Amino acid sequence: MSPFLNRFPEIAARETRVVQLPYPQGGIPAGTYGFLELYCIDLKCDCRRVLLQVRPEDKPEKIMATINYGWEALDFYEKWLHGDREGAHEIRNASLDPLNAQSTYAPSLLRLFQTVVLQDKAYIERLGRHYKMFKEHLRRSIGGSDAPPSPDPRSA
Repeated sequence: MSPFLNRFPEIAARETRVVQLPYPQGGIPAGTYGFLELYCIDLKCDCRRVLLQVRPEDKPEKIMATINYGWEALDFYEKWLHGDREGAHEIRNASLDPLNAQSTYAPSLLRLFQTVVLQDKAYIERLGRHYKMFKEHLRRSIGGSDAPPSPDPRSA
């Protein structure tokens, strides 16, 4: 997984989801929290999901939650996970990623993501668009299968 921000810094600066809590809510301290997007760098993988690192604006190096989310239909993830319906539900409904950093606030930040952030359909579409941009940039930058073959100078 690699940050969207590293490949598209200007777009990330404009389009990264930020939630501002003027006072403590649901166990989360008051503050501004960014949901930084990370996407899969495996060109053979078409997982159509994002890892979101939730970071406070005042301490951007601190990861408070890592959320795994997929925007496609449940059937897509069930097929991708070879029939694992429970795993597909976890991805589709958003879940805390078990392999990455979490803080004591992570469960509350996940609820905030599920109940507030995911209500914005335009944001969900944006994640899908960012995924496509990321994968296309990756293909071009490392000469993936979509890249035209380089001409062989010996054949001229």
